Order: sequence, then structure tokens, then C-alpha cells
Amino acid sequence: MTWSFPIGRLFGSELRVHATFFLLLLWVGAVAYAEGGPAAAVENVLFIVALFACVVAHEFGHALTARRYGIRTPDITLLPIGGMARLERLPEKPLREIAVALAGPAVNVAIWAALTLITGVQSQIDALGAIEDPGVGIVERLAAVNLFLALFNLLPAFPMDGGRVLRAVLAMGMSRVKATRVAAGAGQVLAFLFGFLGLTGGNPILLLIAVFIFMAAAAERSDVALRAAARSLRARDAMITSFESLRRDDSLQAASNALIRTTQHEFPVLDAGGRPEGVLTRGALFTALNSAQPPHHVGEIMAGPPPSVALTAPLDAALDALFQETAAAVAVVARDGRMVGYITRENIGELMVVSGQER
Repeated sequence: MTWSFPIGRLFGSELRVHATFFLLLLWVGAVAYAEGGPAAAVENVLFIVALFACVVAHEFGHALTARRYGIRTPDITLLPIGGMARLERLPEKPLREIAVALAGPAVNVAIWAALTLITGVQSQIDALGAIEDPGVGIVERLAAVNLFLALFNLLPAFPMDGGRVLRAVLAMGMSRVKATRVAAGAGQVLAFLFGFLGLTGGNPILLLIAVFIFMAAAAERSDVALRAAARSLRARDAMITSFESLRRDDSLQAASNALIRTTQHEFPVLDAGGRPEGVLTRGALFTALNSAQPPHHVGEIMAGPPPSVALTAPLDAALDALFQETAAAVAVVARDGRMVGYITRENIGELMVVSGQER
């Protein structure tokens, strides 16, 4: 996800934080400092660290449950609305999707129960209204936040976990694409509601949450429709066959000339036998040309070998390679390993529009 950066790995998944997550943390911390001074700020930092841990635990509830069904989670990104575990694929069976979706809120309920029952703190959801108040105990606030996270994520609308449960239930009686449309539509209606409340109440955080919900719902609907259409196509149907390639020992001037005379954004780097060794993107070339000491050869700035699929591979296999490995392109290779074409996100989208498959 753009505007996010890695902070470490845990249980085989990369932990990432979205830049806007800090807006929420800054807002809570600033209010606490203004009302209670330095002591309140220190307590608030401890609360933020604990909240961070609870959000991570929620997402690993999804990830570890998905692992039971053989589904990896490449990364987990923390957002203002909680977090997002990026599964390499979604469970196709509705009951499995329900189990994965409910695992996250279940973790928050378990944390809330532990804090309220074991420590004896009397947590009320009303404590959320004073989340920045240093007069409210940190344990009480943390318990209230976990209860809120569980309830909020159970709302029956994408991208919340309740939206995935709704989609899975609907998919038992209709197509997955149609079920996704309904759940995503509910998410966008919820986004408009949050946006209206944020505008009328002067709450920028609520506005930010509304934007994330709207965009995530739209992205989920498009992704499911794209994958449904891709199942009927092969890699050879979508690959780019007219392209210029480079060699790893080509100069940056040669790469620049190729960029100028073509419309390509990605240049496959092939060996003498025509097998892919890497990919040079337009962005990487621009960065190298603008550096104080530009490198001499393409091999110094190219990305590693791209993922590859066979000519007859299903198109959704190429999609998996593009999105799971965040590759710039997927090489389509013949039986002898020679590259005969490549696939990018852009040309897949163009294929769907031209063929009338996307809807």
C-alpha cells in the first residue's frame, strides 16, 4: 500500500504503518498534553503503544486463522481505522471466509474480557468519549477501545470484517461478484454517513476514516470483478508482445533512448538466450539519471528477475504474482524459458475494458 513503510516482521508477515495512522496518534496525544501537561503526555504514549499492540493482535487474528487454510499474509498495514491484513488470496468457501473475518474482532473481545474480568476494571464504551482525558485510567481506556474495535469491525459493510461476513453469507445464494457489490455498496453508504458526521461535527479523523472506507470498498469490488473475469482468460490473452528489451550491460544512455522512442514504462532485461534477468522501470531510470553519481549500466539499477508464468497459465495466476509480490511486471515465458511477452496491471485493466469483461 502506498504511503506506508515497514517496521519489522512477525510470524512471517511484514508489519507496515500507514503515514496517516500517525495523524490519529498525534491528535490523541496533543489533546492529552493540552489538558494534562507532560505527565498526561507520557501516559498517553504508553496508551498508544498498548493500542498499537491491540491492533496488531487483531490483524494477526485474521492472519493466523487464514494460515490454517493454507493462506499466507505477506504484510499487515496499520491504518487510522485499525489495520489491514493483506492475504495472498481470500478463502473461496464462505464458512472459511467467515471464520477468518471473525477472528480479528474475537481477539479484541478476548483482550476486553481479560482487562475487565481479570483486572476488575469497569470498562464502559462511554470511556471512548474521554479517550484523550488523562483522568481516565489507561486500562479502562484500553478496554473500551478494544470493545469499540470489535463492534466497529462487525458493521456489515466493507472493508470492515462484518462486511466480509455479509459477503460470505450472501455468496451462499448468489455469485461472489454480486455479493461483493452489495457489501461494498453498504460500505460506501457508511462512508458517506461518516463523512457527513465528520463535516457537521468538525471531526477530521472521522472524515479520514470515511475516505478510507469509501476507497477500500471500491477497490474490493473492482478486484473481485477483475478476478472473476480473469478466470476465463489465459496469460497469452493479456500479454504485451511488442516491446523493447535491454541487456544488463547496456548503458543508461541506451536505456534513456529506448524510453524516449517507446511508450513503455517497464523494460525487460534479458540474457543472451532471451530469458528474463530483471526489469528496469521508468521511475528507477529517472532516479538514477538524477543522482549525483549515476551508475554506468542497466544491471546496477534494475529490479530482480520478475515472476513468470507459462503462456497457457490462467490469467488470475498472473494477477496473484503481480499483487502478492508487488512486481512491476510478470514475464510470460515459453517452455524453454524464453520471454515471449509480459503483463502489467495497466494492460490487464485495458484488456478488461476493451473486451467488455469488467463490470
